[in-house]
Amino acid sequence: MTYESPVYEVERRIGEIEIRRYQPYVVAETRVRGSMEGAGNGAFRRLAGYIFGGNRTADGDGAKISMTTPVTQERVGDEFRVRFMMPSAYGDVESLPTPNDDRVRLARVDEQLLAAIRYSGRWSQSGFEHQLELLRRGLEAHGVVVHGEPIWARYDPPWKPWFLRHNEVLIPVEAAPAA
Repeated sequence: MTYESPVYEVERRIGEIEIRRYQPYVVAETRVRGSMEGAGNGAFRRLAGYIFGGNRTADGDGAKISMTTPVTQERVGDEFRVRFMMPSAYGDVESLPTPNDDRVRLARVDEQLLAAIRYSGRWSQSGFEHQLELLRRGLEAHGVVVHGEPIWARYDPPWKPWFLRHNEVLIPVEAAPAA
């Protein structure tokens, strides 16, 4: 099964690193406290509740919303913000059903430039940190300036074998210097 993902163009490659320009998209997001690994699990249930019908449309009914990828997670202060991208059929926040859970917020993500490194494996903090270090070293070696918090992107369901999973570490960067 294929899920919709944010649209982007690769502007530059640095070995395994891609510098990507993402088009704007709409998300359902929530913030949670806890460990990096635990926060993702708690937030996932809350956001899944929203897309599986825990919402209100203009006629008062709950609507099911298609799953997309990736599930992203980033640190914001002492919490983690976890996001589900909304299908592109919902062009703006106003076209989405209202969440029943007031901890779920709808937002627009503006165009952004992100560096990305892809890896397979388990969803662990140690795996994320290892890939983040590789990403930062690669960017620094090529003069790419980081300006934001790293984002953990997970693309696959938990029942997919760990060695087949698609994960990424993304980080906001300034415009990439010429190669």
